[in-house]
Amino acid sequence: MSARWGMVLGALLLVVLTAWGARHVYAVVHPDLDPGHRFTVVYAVAFVILCWQTVLALSERPYVTSAEQAQALDQLRVVANVPIYNEDPAALKETIASLLDQTRLPQVIHAVNDGSTQVDYAKVRAWAETAAAERGVELTWYDKPNGGKRSAQVVTFSSTPEADIYLTVDSDAVLDERALEEGLKPFADPEVTSVAGVVQALNNRANLLARLTDLWFVMGQMTDRSSLSTMGSVLVNSGPLALYRAQVVRDHLHTYASEEFLGRRVEFSDDSMLTLFCLCAGKTVQQPTAFAFTLMPETLDHHLRQYLRWMRGAFIRSFWRFRYLPTNRYAYWAHLAGWVQTLVSLWVFIALFVVGAARDPGSVPPLLLIPVLVGYGQALRYFSARRSDEPTWSRVLTVVLSPLASLWAFFGLRLVRLYAIATCRRTGWGTRESVEVALARPVGAS
Repeated sequence: MSARWGMVLGALLLVVLTAWGARHVYAVVHPDLDPGHRFTVVYAVAFVILCWQTVLALSERPYVTSAEQAQALDQLRVVANVPIYNEDPAALKETIASLLDQTRLPQVIHAVNDGSTQVDYAKVRAWAETAAAERGVELTWYDKPNGGKRSAQVVTFSSTPEADIYLTVDSDAVLDERALEEGLKPFADPEVTSVAGVVQALNNRANLLARLTDLWFVMGQMTDRSSLSTMGSVLVNSGPLALYRAQVVRDHLHTYASEEFLGRRVEFSDDSMLTLFCLCAGKTVQQPTAFAFTLMPETLDHHLRQYLRWMRGAFIRSFWRFRYLPTNRYAYWAHLAGWVQTLVSLWVFIALFVVGAARDPGSVPPLLLIPVLVGYGQALRYFSARRSDEPTWSRVLTVVLSPLASLWAFFGLRLVRLYAIATCRRTGWGTRESVEVALARPVGAS
């Protein structure tokens, strides 16, 4: 099936679902026209999808290598890119320190200061250059006018034709010491073109919001992304830790640097576009033993702006996925199924929690048990991403609080996503005009 017919099929399904949803909202207003359990089929299908996703997620296994494969991976030239913009100097220093403390070192680190206006990095730069030289790692520091994260990455991608693997690391991410060693292992399979690491919040105990965000973020990686990884079809990596076949990135460098949507330059959704290039060329996977820790928002304003940017990027990227993903790949149908679920759940939400609640407010509490119980079940995957810097009681507390995360996603973030779709033409970055989250204490401190 051609990409054009794939897009047509997707559009037809969405139109049918829109008509179906409108009919059911009307039926809630006029229950005499549609007696009985109107959403029984929806619930049954949703349960089947949930079971399928759970089975795939639990089937994910970390890649392991033989001695011969490990030797071949050691020969790969890894170039790390760290784009910097108004980052907390202490956090940036920890990022570079974690790269220099890897059990398998990158050969090259590019630290690209993208026109920061609020911070002086002279001391961090001097320390980094000395520390890298001591470890035998080539570190190059670039200062450039502000052009966005992509332009900072393009500095690296366009100047390193000898690279075999690109490692992208956010400037507030701290890598586990085995992150690169573990993240390289899937590349022993020649069909693998990109590898996502597992990202957790470095500041997860800063406040309730940071704790819930960490839970929500880890759940997404260990359920949705794990299920896609089992099928070699990860749709988007995370900026704090991702690895790419360098040649695939260089083959699409012009497209990456010049993406536009409705005539406007796209500054975000960089990770999803790099993943899309790799997905079209081979298998994209997650390595569940490669970990990074990053600073998550600690204020509601920052959290909403970050999620709004992510959702705008996700909506824009959907067009490219429908257009370019081969229709004989699991990734295409998983992406289509995701949009079907989104649209169906929106109509069910309107029917039950807007129209239905207006008619019978007492019907709402029992219905909320469904997302809460599903959230609890998925939250158990949070325990699979262990960390040595947090006591067990704290992790248990986070899981116990999962109903708050589920309800926030069910009501609050749903509205943010709809607003993001309505305002998708705003393609600017939208965050970090100054340092927004500072490192409270050095990593590893007690």
